[in-house]
Amino acid sequence: MNTNIAYLVASGDLRESANREGWPTQMKMEDALTAAFDAEGWTLTRAHAFDRDKGHGFIDSQRLGMDVFASIPPHAPVVVAESIWQYSHHVLPGLRFHQGPILTVANFSGQWPGLVGMLGLNGGLRKAGIPYSTLWSEEFTDAWFLESLRTWLHTGAVVADESHVRRLDAIPDSPERDLGRAIAAGLRRRKAIIGVFDEGCMGMYNAIIDDELLNPLGIFKERLSQSALYAEMRATDPAEVTAVRAWLDQRGMTFRTGADESTELTDAQIAQQLTMYIAALRIADDFGADAIGIQYQQGLKDLVPASDLAEGLLNDPDRPPVRSRDGARVLREGRMLPHFNEVDEGAAVDALLTEHVWTALGFNPANTLHDIRWGQEYDGEFVWVFEISGAVPPAHLIGGYAGAVSERQRPSYFPLGGGTIKGVSKPGEIVWSRVYVEAGEVRADLGRASVVQLPEAETNRRWEATTSQWPIMHAVLRGVSRDQLMGRHPANHIQVAYAPDAAGADRALIAKAALFDALGVPVFLCGDTPL
Repeated sequence: MNTNIAYLVASGDLRESANREGWPTQMKMEDALTAAFDAEGWTLTRAHAFDRDKGHGFIDSQRLGMDVFASIPPHAPVVVAESIWQYSHHVLPGLRFHQGPILTVANFSGQWPGLVGMLGLNGGLRKAGIPYSTLWSEEFTDAWFLESLRTWLHTGAVVADESHVRRLDAIPDSPERDLGRAIAAGLRRRKAIIGVFDEGCMGMYNAIIDDELLNPLGIFKERLSQSALYAEMRATDPAEVTAVRAWLDQRGMTFRTGADESTELTDAQIAQQLTMYIAALRIADDFGADAIGIQYQQGLKDLVPASDLAEGLLNDPDRPPVRSRDGARVLREGRMLPHFNEVDEGAAVDALLTEHVWTALGFNPANTLHDIRWGQEYDGEFVWVFEISGAVPPAHLIGGYAGAVSERQRPSYFPLGGGTIKGVSKPGEIVWSRVYVEAGEVRADLGRASVVQLPEAETNRRWEATTSQWPIMHAVLRGVSRDQLMGRHPANHIQVAYAPDAAGADRALIAKAALFDALGVPVFLCGDTPL
């Protein structure tokens, strides 16, 4: 009897249109994986069948995932193969109880967000304390992948290279250290609220921080309903929406509009997005929220256009003014309202603390998360493509508002449309970070990077290889290779914030590390940093 059998599962999207569109890419990847297993004398067998009625073979619900894992021998090796975005809760119940080796695999491609989905699942496994190994490849024929696969098949584990990571030790005396500690003391004294519009977006278990872990930082949740946001949108005066649109037009932002609601961006869709922007600020004001996160992609996507335009505006301190309902106050005048895209609470903590540190240093506090989407070498160095559909402030883009273009979101993901804030991130120095949960505690990874400007033709090629409607950042991480980031990063998202120059970015990183440290958050420095 052949005992060299591994079982393949593929977690997919909840949106069937996305599953169907991505299925040919998934089949190509599975064929390559099967060939690699065959070459090692192993059989890779699918644990669930292609569904002819649905037009794909992805696990598309938590219930289906439970049923699939019930049929897998409990000690058998399991391969979770991802080429598109996936909802982790589809497979986490089965993986929690599985007793055999677990390998997550993605195709290193930007065509679909399979890499993003795998990193999100990896973050969930880390949070849950489930042992796993992870691999990635462009063609699944390179020596590194084949050698690593052989190791996993023989030992049940592949150890990621984390030689670039070190735990923060003592921070030398400096004004930045004192600043971080002072901000921590102020946060614990005053405390902060993150407004969470319907927790748990897109199956991201890794994006939820339980109250017991969050509250000791001085941060508390205000759990809000997206139905309240929708109701507030309906109560908004259209004249206020017209004023916001006029402000954006005056600043030079471009909206690429058409007449077909099903495939093009329309003025009516933009108006609804700006209505959400106004409504979000007012609800945040009602509850005294210091940051907010809109779930959108389940629930609101069936009611209104995408939240992305609103999110990006909120994350920029230079944004259209919105007054309180009685007209007496401009809400958060001259300040951003940190928005954590897809209700990622790790990004919420990060965005909130970044705003405090950057403001105290006199830097522009505009910050955002990005998907770690893909990347390739250019001119001898690896340049990442960071992209996210929403949350990017125009301050991050070349030309600011005048360099921002709004294009319609893809119908397969966003049936009611809505525009993005598309543009190219300006060259400069950034601090990158990730707040996550592991071993029952909140942790933070910190690093430095440079944003580079690539030739227009190369930028366009990368846009066409990923999602051309979204803003793009060309990032070069300092002292962290492609495979080191992939093997270590505990999430699908990465947080970024600009500093005026390299010295300023180093100062900001030190102050931010000191802030986390003073709050009792273990800090892990990644790559080349000033500490």
